[in-house]
Parts: sequence; structure tokens; C-alpha cells
Amino acid sequence: MLVSIKAKARQFIVQPIAAVLTMFSLSALAADLPEWAYPALPKPVTPDAVIQKQMPGSTKAYTQAQIDDGFNVPDWYPNEHPPMPRIVSHGNAPAVRACAMCHLTSGDGHPESSSVAGLPVAYFIQQIAEFKTGNRGNPRAGSMIPISKALTDDEVRAAAEYFASMIPTKWIRVVEAHTVARSFVGQGAMRFAEPDGSTEPLSNRIIELPEDRARAESRDPHSGFVAYVPVGSVAKGKALVTSNDKTPACAICHGPSLKGQDNVPGIAGRSPQYVYRQLNDIKVGRRKGPAAEPMKDTVAHLSEDDMLYVAAYLATLDQ
Repeated sequence: MLVSIKAKARQFIVQPIAAVLTMFSLSALAADLPEWAYPALPKPVTPDAVIQKQMPGSTKAYTQAQIDDGFNVPDWYPNEHPPMPRIVSHGNAPAVRACAMCHLTSGDGHPESSSVAGLPVAYFIQQIAEFKTGNRGNPRAGSMIPISKALTDDEVRAAAEYFASMIPTKWIRVVEAHTVARSFVGQGAMRFAEPDGSTEPLSNRIIELPEDRARAESRDPHSGFVAYVPVGSVAKGKALVTSNDKTPACAICHGPSLKGQDNVPGIAGRSPQYVYRQLNDIKVGRRKGPAAEPMKDTVAHLSEDDMLYVAAYLATLDQ
């Protein structure tokens, strides 16, 4: 099955297809991966273009259609960040959507994308190059492949310098639980609780839900997420991260506080779903390249549960 998936992924990388088709084609591969970590894109719906939404503490107002405009992102709190480069706020139509569309004006991102706030400039630039060459190609990275190929070097550096200047916030609240709200994957591959309040066993999954659905759908950078993780997973993850016989201690490369050092990114406080995807992608060979190479030995002996535990623990830390 893995060989088949890799063959399909190579096919999508080399074919010159449009960005939106790439997103849907690669998301189809997610059926062969843990659905909780690799949510597939649902059928798109037409957003409302009439009702004006407002967020607490903001003087701005946008319709959902304006919020979902990938080439003119909502800026709820313009006084809280430096001037955004055009590539961050507006992108470069038709191939490059604005960076802040998925990663927010704060860079904190959502579970289905990633946090890029505070990443080293050189690391950011290197990862765009890895998307461009196909070294990063899991189903959730599908949209970044055509975007990376259409970006200019100046645009990449401008985005890298902007997000490097942003200070990551405490964005994830971790809750150990046996049960979790039954949920569904909505627009943009964001997960939401079912409105009927029903629950289901969490089992060996991580389910991240917004603290406030309306604010998450509006891409409000003041409203974060709750990560529900299996009971006992945080302690197990701490043991794996700090001292064990299975894998080198994370602090060796990521620094004593796990907030990164030199050109190595911080891993503390990031979305546990995102962290799990990266560990899994490196282990099965979907994420390659110079930055991933040192991680191969680290993940080689980790089971799927081990990777879940590591991700759960890291999410409890301050960024």
C-alpha cells in the first residue's frame, strides 16, 4: 500500500495540473492515512457574501466571502503586527494565495496548516524549496506544491522575514480525555464539533477543535484550539522526549527549551496534529531533504502511538 501511495504522490508532483486540482487529488490519498491527522478536503460551498461578521476587540467587519478570499485576507487587528508584505496579505494571483490565508496574520496557523510564527528565515526558505522539489508531499501539503513553484525568491524571503518577526502565542490547550465531541471536517479541512453535542471514544487519536467555531471560521488570530489527547499520553510523551532508549533526546537539536536554535525550528507548543504528521511523514519517506535527514534515526524506532505521545506532550509547552 505504501509503495502505491508513493507512486501516486510522484505522479501528482510531476504532472502540471492546476493548484486546486492538486489540493483535491492529494487529499484523496489521505484515505490511506490516519484521518484524524490528515483530514481530507470536503466539497466546497459558496460562502455568504451578505452578513458582516465582527470579532471581539476589532473594528473591522467582513463577510464570510471576504474572509475566504485567498487574495485579500482579513486583517482583524492591523495594529498588532508589522506591515505585511504583499505576498503575505494578497498573494500573487492566480497561483499564489496569500500566506496569511492559511497561516493567519499572526503566523500561528490552524491544525490543518501549520504555525510559522518565529521560524528562522533560513529554515523557512529551505522548506519552500523542499515543497518545490517534492521533498515534502503529503496530502495536507498539496496546496503548497503549486504555490512554492510559483513563488519568486524575493516573495519567499519577504514572507520568511515577516513570519520570523512574529512571536508565537500559546495557541493550543491540551486536554487528556477518554471521550471527545463527535466532529466533522468543514471548509478548509478544519475540524468542528457536531452541533448536536454528541460524543464518541477518543481512542488513540488527537482531535483538535477550535475554542470558538465562529472565530476560527473567521480566521481570528485571537482564538485558539483545544487538543484532546488520550489519557496518559502527555506523561508518556515527556518520557520519550526527555530521556529514553528508543530515540535521541529532542533537546539535542531543538534546544534545551525545545524552542529551536540556529536553523533548527522550535517544536514546543505547536499543533500536535501537525507534529504527528511531520514525524510520520519523515518515518515513511514522504518528507525528505536536508532538514529531514537528521530526523530519520530519531523516528525510526517510534511507533504510531509513540509519535502521538510525543506530539501531545510538545503541545503542552510554551512556544
